[in-house]
Amino acid sequence: MVHSMATSNVQPGKTPAAAAAPARAPLWDMGFRPFFLGAAIYSAIAMGIWFGAYALGVTPPGVARYGSLWHAHEMIFGYSAAVIAGFLLTAARNWTGLPTLERGPLALLFALWLGARIAFCVESLSLVAPALDATFNLMLIYAVARPIIKVRQWRQLGILTKLVLLGVGNVLFFLGAWNIVDNGMRLAVVAAVYVIIGLVLTMARRLIPFFTERGVGQALTLRNSSALDGLCLAAFLAFFILEVFTQQQRVAGWLAALLCALHALRLTMWYTPAILARPLLWSLHLSYGLMVLAFALQAAAAFGWAPATLALHMFALGGIGLITISMMVRVSIGHTGRDVHAPPAQVKVVLALTLASVVARVLLPLVLPTQYFALVVAAQLLWIASFALLAWLLAPMLLTPRPDAA
Repeated sequence: MVHSMATSNVQPGKTPAAAAAPARAPLWDMGFRPFFLGAAIYSAIAMGIWFGAYALGVTPPGVARYGSLWHAHEMIFGYSAAVIAGFLLTAARNWTGLPTLERGPLALLFALWLGARIAFCVESLSLVAPALDATFNLMLIYAVARPIIKVRQWRQLGILTKLVLLGVGNVLFFLGAWNIVDNGMRLAVVAAVYVIIGLVLTMARRLIPFFTERGVGQALTLRNSSALDGLCLAAFLAFFILEVFTQQQRVAGWLAALLCALHALRLTMWYTPAILARPLLWSLHLSYGLMVLAFALQAAAAFGWAPATLALHMFALGGIGLITISMMVRVSIGHTGRDVHAPPAQVKVVLALTLASVVARVLLPLVLPTQYFALVVAAQLLWIASFALLAWLLAPMLLTPRPDAA
């Protein structure tokens, strides 16, 4: 966004030097601004490209090289990575009290991410995309880890570990694409989905009860259990290893069923009817509930009762998709000086479109398998509409100064 330079006339209360100084572009003030806006726009564009390939047979050369794995890679290492970058760069500043990337360094990090997305669609730049992505991953890990290590906030090491694993997964994808690692692309995609789910569950455990207690407008103390936390962590780690790296699908299925029960119990401990009046609260709870349902579908798939791809898409759309939308809106509103308890009315439309996409892509194929193609196309169009509206909603917040700025 281009800002006009200050006029030559000195305004009351300002020095001549201040009047002559160029206005700072707010987009580069904090990590959530460029990455949330970029994530929303790119999610709509990437799904539009995939809609063209899937429904219309119009495929850019770079996309054709990878087929459906391009779609999977870009929703994970493109869209989701951008949301994670924006969130963690902002959260690390809050956790540690130290600055994270801003201005030029932040613009460079964003340029690396954006350049990789463009290069990945162009066949002639097929070697540039992984180089840019790897550099982006390394720079992001350093930017998040530096303040955490400086203040020795070791409780965040689990978050950093998941960030490193995502970077390793991205490298593994390209090693598979170059036939260096057998089945590397599929392994990277599946592993990365579960790494992100692990990250989402970790952050949800911290944030959902916190936001709920402070957001319902009444005195409330939610129950939590350290024993339940430990069981959830141990069961998920075992599930991840068995599901991704072994052929023990039945055992992984039983663990998925256990995780379904454990997280359902946790969710009931956080529930209060007061959330139903708050879109940015009920959407977080609902997203968590959809992850519970995804574990149930994963267990069903292990015993041949449901297609495994539906469980994976429930994790991706219902878990990652819905909760990232909720968090992007909440963080954008709160960190630009607006009222998180009074979000724009269009937020409900964004959430409704996303939920409709989840239903069309995951639930309806269970009962209407003969309409699978049409349902996938409908889910794609609903997703595009949701994120186009989200980008339109977030842009004024992210491109302009805080309304309460001096």
